[in-house]
Amino acid sequence: MFGFLKGLFGSKGPDVKELKEEGAIFLDVRTAEEYRKGHVKGAMNIPLDILDSQLKKLKSKNKAIVVYCQSGKRAKTAQSMLESAGVETVVNGGNWQRLSIKLSN
Repeated sequence: MFGFLKGLFGSKGPDVKELKEEGAIFLDVRTAEEYRKGHVKGAMNIPLDILDSQLKKLKSKNKAIVVYCQSGKRAKTAQSMLESAGVETVVNGGNWQRLSIKLSN
């Protein structure tokens, strides 16, 4: 029944746990100071203001990228930048704390 309803109404986006298991890169686009105060375990930190200079490095990894920040706003901007650079699978993970909870459940 749940599968039917999920198919009928859609889901809330990609399963981030599944992406992690498949080797996705988790990218924190907050400042280094914000990152030090807490982040998703194993995440890479590239602040949004320098992301442009790191696009080639990320693109060359050929992996899905889950971007996140404090609220999801910077992650949305980062998602657009990565997609424009040709990264095929980019997911806005939104808020880092909610993302951490999703990954731990």
